[in-house]
Order: sequence, then C-alpha cells, then structure tokens
Amino acid sequence: MKKRNYPLWTELPYAGEKQPPRKAVEPDAGKWRTYFIQHDGYGGFKTLQGRPIKLDITDPNRIDWYQQLKQVQQSLASLTEKKITIARYWSAGPPTKQWTPIADRLIDTYSVEAPRAARILAALHAGINDAMVATWAVKFQYLVPRPNQLDPHLATVVCTPKHPSYVSGHSSVSGAAEVILGYFFPGEKNRLRQLAEEDAVSRLYAGVHYPADNQEGLKLGRQIGRIVISELKKDKTYLGQTDIPYRENRRAQLLPPPYEQAIPFDFDTSCDSLLLDLSPGKSNRNNYAPKPRLYNSRKS
Repeated sequence: MKKRNYPLWTELPYAGEKQPPRKAVEPDAGKWRTYFIQHDGYGGFKTLQGRPIKLDITDPNRIDWYQQLKQVQQSLASLTEKKITIARYWSAGPPTKQWTPIADRLIDTYSVEAPRAARILAALHAGINDAMVATWAVKFQYLVPRPNQLDPHLATVVCTPKHPSYVSGHSSVSGAAEVILGYFFPGEKNRLRQLAEEDAVSRLYAGVHYPADNQEGLKLGRQIGRIVISELKKDKTYLGQTDIPYRENRRAQLLPPPYEQAIPFDFDTSCDSLLLDLSPGKSNRNNYAPKPRLYNSRKS
C-alpha cells in the first residue's frame, strides 16, 4: 500500500469549523449508473466493449499539496473584481447550470432541428453524468483535503463544497462538455475550450480548489468526452452516419459574458466555513501567511 503524503479529507475541519466534515455530498455517486462507460466491479471503469479504462489523472501522492496550497493563498491574495465575478458566476448551482444554456445557444444559433437537438442534449448530459461518476469515484478513493483544511485560516470567495478536493467536479464537467459540444459544433471548438478553462480556473479564484484539482479534472473530463464521441461515431442508419457536425463557425454568442445566469435563482450562499468579506470598502485579500497543517506520512 502506498504511503499518503497528505492528511485525509475526513480528518480535518474546514477553516472556521470545529469538526471534520460529516455529511459528504453523495459519497457513493462514484458507483451510480453510467451510459458511455461501465463499472469494472473493482472501483474502476471499462469501455462498453469491456476494455479497461486508465483514468488520465496523476496519482495525488505525486503532487506536492503544500506547494499547491501556496498557489491558492497567492491567488486569494491577488483577487480582482473580475476574478471574483468569474468565481461567483461559475459556482452558482451545479455545473450543468452554466453548460446547458451554452448547449441551448449553440442549438439555436445553428438552427438545429428537434431530433438532432434532442440527441445533442442527451449525449451532453449522459457524458456529463459519466464524467461526474468518474470524478466522484476518484474523490472518495483518494480523499484529498480542501485548501481550507490544510490552512485553518483560509477564507474563500464562495462556500467550500462538502466533498473531497481531487479532482474538481466543475473542471471535469467542463472538460467533458467542451469535447462533446466541440464534436457537434467543431467551428466553435476554440470558444468552448476557453469557457472550459475559465470554469476550471474559477475554482482556484474561489479558493475552493488547488490548481492540480482543476488541471487534472479537465484532463479527466476530456478523456470521458473522447470516449463519448467514439461511441457516438458508431451510430449509423441506411443514410450513413447519424451525426452531421456543424462545421461552419457562426460565432455563437455563448455565455459568459455577461456574467449573468441564463436562469437566475437565489441560491443559499451561507456556510459555517470562513468566507472573505467582499463588501464595498473591505479588503478582498487574505493578508496573512499562516503555517499550514503538517502531515506525518508515517501515520498512514
């Protein structure tokens, strides 16, 4: 058994809280049903044809989490209004809240007929499901702590979710969505990549994820997206291949900007962990250099 180089998510409280997290968000979602990949019965995944899938992520024991923490602290110490806006926009609700309107705008811009629109949305959301299932399997396999667990004074822009840090769910979803939508709308690939990367980095701006969470989450999501595409390409009728990608670039006006939700909703943004006071006239900086919690790998 490999030695861990980090304390577990279940061992440390979030900054401002007294007890380690007790009620995790859907801890067995990594075992839920998938559509373009299969569970292998051993905690991993395989293709629909039964070939093993090696998830395209780095072993977290090869990542220096304390160096990652420094990058989170530095990011929070150099926040700008734009970064705060980006963090808040992408954190509102689950990741599908931002990506479904992007798909809808593409469907509208390219005048996609109803049967193909249904197929695009089905492929997108089934692929997102599979990316999230794989992400949750990874999260609860490794139990990497959040930044505000290694730094007991870390105040964040938004509430830190109650599930382990590695890998980022927002990043995984955005990677999968980028690839799947890019398959149907190849002319929009560059813009979709920009949106996926902004979604991912928004979690660093928010202070709730390390850079590695976001980078590896994007890789995982894109891997699942490619698997989805490989299955979609197999679908044919007597007229030929089912999918006919929209290859021209109509420069769809994809949100954001503006950084306003397509479907506004007043989400509860309160929590017990420490939040930055970003009200007018207040400093938006974490002006401290606290000592991080040290971890003795001999305990593992």
